[in-house]
Amino acid sequence: MSFGQGGPQSQWDPWKPQSQQPWNSGGGDTPDWAALAEASEARKKRRRLLMIGGGALATVAIGAAVAVAVVSANGSGGPSGESASRLPSAADIPSESAGAPSFDPTTAPPPLDPKDFVSNEKKDKAPLSPEILFPGTQLTMAETVYKKGPTADSRTCSSAAQGTLPKVLAANGCTRLMRVTYTRDGVAVTVGVAVFDTEAQALRAKKQADTRSIVRSLSGGGVAPFCTGAVCRSTTNSYGRYAYFTIAGYTSGKDVTERNTEVFASGDDLAEFAFRQIRRRGEAQASAAADE
Repeated sequence: MSFGQGGPQSQWDPWKPQSQQPWNSGGGDTPDWAALAEASEARKKRRRLLMIGGGALATVAIGAAVAVAVVSANGSGGPSGESASRLPSAADIPSESAGAPSFDPTTAPPPLDPKDFVSNEKKDKAPLSPEILFPGTQLTMAETVYKKGPTADSRTCSSAAQGTLPKVLAANGCTRLMRVTYTRDGVAVTVGVAVFDTEAQALRAKKQADTRSIVRSLSGGGVAPFCTGAVCRSTTNSYGRYAYFTIAGYTSGKDVTERNTEVFASGDDLAEFAFRQIRRRGEAQASAAADE
């Protein structure tokens, strides 16, 4: 018996496992591989569509559950029986800094002024003597070296002054006058430091002194008398409660003229040194007070 191409044939459905799969119309037992591939691809597409659809439904379900939960939380029938309107507002919630302690702004105290310690006898308590104020055996100013000579310390200020200076010192309450002499190359300079109780007294003494207000020159200890009758050069100044004076001239007794620059320079050097020593005295006491 031969089988023709007519006759009833069952139609193959890729979704029905019992249906017959078509074979190649060319006859024989060789399967139609192209048809099989198309059927497999169709099944994969359908699975993807089912998965996408299922995921969308799951997402919708989760969203609905969240919405229900939110509505329930905002309702008035919660476990505590309180609604959202009963919650505290942002203004009622204390800030992080509400409980933090507050401090007033502070500033560091100003540094101590050294001049304050040498402007009044109540604060100027450091030891004082000619040897403390003018230490050592010689003095160097710039490149000039001065040899230290005799010193003197008088509690009667007028005895160490001459001209109009004794009256000025007495009128302003001078309590002490210390002197020291320095020499170099035939030039001698006596520095006199007058001590008062207050800065105001020292300033008045400085203002009242004139060209005839002269500290008495100090000789001895190898220093010949000078400025006892010859013309000499003098200076007057003050710092704090101290007034300081210089008199400079030649140990030979020669008069000083404006051309004798070495005498002027020596007097200026010793006046500058006296100022520095008084200022250092104030600085030392200010530093000690700051460390207490």
